[in-house]
Amino acid sequence: MAMFESFWRIGLFLAMSAQGVLGQSVQMDSIKSGFVGSQVELRCQFMNSRPPVKISQVTWQKFLNGTKQNVAIANPALGVSVLPPFKDRVSFKHPAVRQRTPLLEDTTIVFNNLRLSDEAAYICEYTTFPAGNRENMVNLTVFARPLTRMTLTTPTIIARSQKRKMTVATCVSANGKPPSVIKWETKLKGEFNLQETRNPNGTVTVRSSYIVTPSRETHRQKLTCIVTYRNERITDSVILNVQYEPDVKIDGFDENWYLNRQDVQLTCNADANPAVTIYQWKLLNGSLPNNVEIKNNTLFFKGPVTNDLAGSYVCDATNSIGTRSGRVDVNVTDYPNNPPTREMPQEQHNSGAIIGAIVGGVVLLGAAGILLFVFLRRRQRTFKGDYSTKKHVFGNGYSKAGGLPAHPPLPKNLQYPDDSDDEKKPAQIGESGGYEGDGDFDGEAEDLKRPYFTVDEGESHEFDDRTLTFQYDPEPEIADDMVSQTDGSVISKKEWYV
Repeated sequence: MAMFESFWRIGLFLAMSAQGVLGQSVQMDSIKSGFVGSQVELRCQFMNSRPPVKISQVTWQKFLNGTKQNVAIANPALGVSVLPPFKDRVSFKHPAVRQRTPLLEDTTIVFNNLRLSDEAAYICEYTTFPAGNRENMVNLTVFARPLTRMTLTTPTIIARSQKRKMTVATCVSANGKPPSVIKWETKLKGEFNLQETRNPNGTVTVRSSYIVTPSRETHRQKLTCIVTYRNERITDSVILNVQYEPDVKIDGFDENWYLNRQDVQLTCNADANPAVTIYQWKLLNGSLPNNVEIKNNTLFFKGPVTNDLAGSYVCDATNSIGTRSGRVDVNVTDYPNNPPTREMPQEQHNSGAIIGAIVGGVVLLGAAGILLFVFLRRRQRTFKGDYSTKKHVFGNGYSKAGGLPAHPPLPKNLQYPDDSDDEKKPAQIGESGGYEGDGDFDGEAEDLKRPYFTVDEGESHEFDDRTLTFQYDPEPEIADDMVSQTDGSVISKKEWYV
């Protein structure tokens, strides 16, 4: 109600100023604010007219719940007076107001050590002659920064087997104005509640509690309270310390205990907070074998495995919270059953993977090099000349104009010198070892015995009547090496691909 009345008076004064009733004589800020304990200035300036009026007195008043209360007075003849309960905290800003002959055009006051009770509307009133009273008003809002804290419900949280929910932490933002907003940030699966309490001085205390079911999974989990006050963000965190009974597991039995196997053992591993203080081993429906040695949480079986080792082994683990048990059923076989493969260490596995990658890369690079070599080799063997170059056959009557006639018959006898092992060299006809035939000389037959060789078009050579004999079969040479063309010439395949 008081706040409504304050704003109503502000609106009234603004409306009167707009209508020219008060004019622009007194200038003030419409709204001012500050925090508890801080300092705030309330401005008040008088704009005198021409000719100027005489200022008889300036009065500051607190307006709250329809009631006015004097705060400070400045009189040119009587001086300055600040009334209780503001006397120790309110003063005029400018020293000229406190002089023997004061200047009262600026009578701004300063509040020190601001209190929540200072929140109200304040009127600055000028008494003038002959114009009368002139006044204006400012509304002062006081904020209170809250005190934020987060606490654990108990220093130690115990997880019970009943799985009951409990409050593990509480976040409080106390005595704030305006009230704060509280949120929680955590990976825990829980819930929270919210409670606001309005205090007599106008502040608000906000309280939020986080509720979870304590368990082994909630141990060492982080819980963060986030408090938002106006534009500020305040965080506080705790790490939960949850105590719980041991969670027991027996390791060491690999389903492959066979007769005469050496160095077997069973280990009782327990996850507990606080740590396990007592381990106890027992064999159901019997006593532990004689060759068993107990060290801490491990059973060592000395010597070879025998059938006496078979049975159900139980480990009891105890801490200050309680006792829990683990069990493993051991059976003994005559022979190994799927011998356990030795697991490769992680570093060795990583090293093997790296080596395999390197070897694979080298193999790929080698294959690519071989393929490139073969490709380049084949390109070198590919004919790069002019396919229009024609080869004409001389020595046996072939010509560019004629076609390829039937191959001449083979000679009956060819003689070669005896001093050649690598290549048979022909001898001239008529010499010793030459061609032996009929006594009569057959020119056509002799012409067919001449060797085959080619020349490029346009080349001109003089050939004599000498005829050489070679030891080779002319049929494969012509048939395999020469290719007939449509214009009557032939092209050697060797010329294509060499």
